[in-house]
Amino acid sequence: METSMKTTRWIYFKEIFTSKFQAGCLKAKLEDNWHNGYENPPWVEIRKRKDNRYVVRYTFDE
Repeated sequence: METSMKTTRWIYFKEIFTSKFQAGCLKAKLEDNWHNGYENPPWVEIRKRKDNRYVVRYTFDE
């Protein structure tokens, strides 16, 4: 039996942030760019690294 399970592919923003506030500003900007667009909005996440810094990653349906 074949499963058509699609794995989510995340795109990581190249910058590492020292505060969650800085990462949140980028998250808001990414979400706002798709607000009035024709495409589905991306899923945007803020991830905390082991060294207490933050990265932003996003994905969208292809």
